[in-house]
Order: sequence, then C-alpha cells, then structure tokens
Amino acid sequence: MRRKPRSIDEALARARVFDGHYTPGHLAESRRRITEKLNELQALLTGPGTERARPATLSPLSLLHDRAARDLRALCQGVIHDADAAQRIARFDTTRDPGGALAFACLLVLAGIEDGAQFWWQFSAGAGNPSAAVCLYLLHLRRGDLKDAEHWARQSAALEHEPCQYTPVTHELLAPACPPIIVTIRMEIPDHTADVPEEAVRGAVQDLDIGQIDGVGPVPQPSPDLAHQLQDLIANTR
Repeated sequence: MRRKPRSIDEALARARVFDGHYTPGHLAESRRRITEKLNELQALLTGPGTERARPATLSPLSLLHDRAARDLRALCQGVIHDADAAQRIARFDTTRDPGGALAFACLLVLAGIEDGAQFWWQFSAGAGNPSAAVCLYLLHLRRGDLKDAEHWARQSAALEHEPCQYTPVTHELLAPACPPIIVTIRMEIPDHTADVPEEAVRGAVQDLDIGQIDGVGPVPQPSPDLAHQLQDLIANTR
C-alpha cells in the first residue's frame, strides 16, 4: 500500500501533470471550438440590434451573462403581470397546473430563490410548457452553465409549437430547429406601468412552506394566500 503524504509540502511534491493524454491535435481542436464560441458571443453582442454602447472593459461572456439576467427578470415580470397569473397560482396550490408552476417560479426567482424556481420551471417544461424552457435557458446562460443552456435552448425550440400551452409572454425563437447555445428570443412583454419591486416579492414569499422532495431537497411550496398577495402587488404598481 502506498504511504499517504504526511504534509502539504510532501503532497505537492508528489503532484504532477500526466503527459500523453492529449495530442497537439486535441489542443488545436479545443482552441478552435473556444474561438468559434467567442466569435458567436461577440457577434451577438455587437451586431445589429445592440441598443447601447457597452464598456470595453467587460468581456463578451460577462456581457452575455448580464443580458441574460436582464432578459430573465423582464420575462418574469411579464409573466406575473399576466391577467391569469394569480388564478394559475391559485389552481397550482391544489392541482399542480404547469402554467401555475411557471408563474410561481417567476415569483421565486424575483425573490432570489433560484433553486426553487429552477425546480418548478423544470416541472412546467417537463409538462410541455415552452415559456418555462425559455426561463431555464436564460437562467443557465446567466449562470454561465453553457451546456445546460444549450439543452434548454433545444427544448424550447422543440416545445415552441406545443398546443394548448399557457404562454403569458408571447415569444419567438429566431433560431433554427436545433439552435446552438446562443439563440435570439423576441418577447412581447405585456404592458404594465411599473415592475413589481423585488423587495415586495420577497416579502410575499418569505413565509412559504418549504417541502422536502425526495432526491431534490427543500423546495418552496405555494400557499392558498399567495395568489391574493400577487393581485395586491400588481394593483399597487398600477
């Protein structure tokens, strides 16, 4: 049996990088893929449709993450301002309606409870809701989880034409049937005078029950009173 190192210095002395696993061809291909992705990001951020000049000190990835965060919050505000959102959340308390899961998750993400929002968006997207898949795409893009973002971009494209789905924010993917990681989404946010303050949303959800779901862990659960609180929040922004 190999003796364990007795100190950090001894452990570091044993540490080494193994050669031979990657050929120059592998490294060249990796560089090519990275360059290709960076070029895609640069084109997205500086091409037609860019609304304002952005600081040159920020990297394309940082700009992309910031843009995804803004788009996600705008989408969530649009969802909770929809006339049916409160009723959907009220039904979701008892029936686990996928549209209610979408709206409930949007409230959670505005309150800063991203893990809970992710769970219910996955529930909604699994039931075929394309808006939930778009939310997951933007969430993972904001986090920099590009593989997961690509998965949900493909899912949102596949669900785009699902019939009878609750889509409170009209959206369109300007991308091919199998989009790359970066897709362009055109959204028509419902008209509303002002966004619901996120501090008020946090106050509305702070007393929610946190249920334990096997294999997942603690997940916020909707309450019968939450729909009424949402209606009050919306009324106070008009």
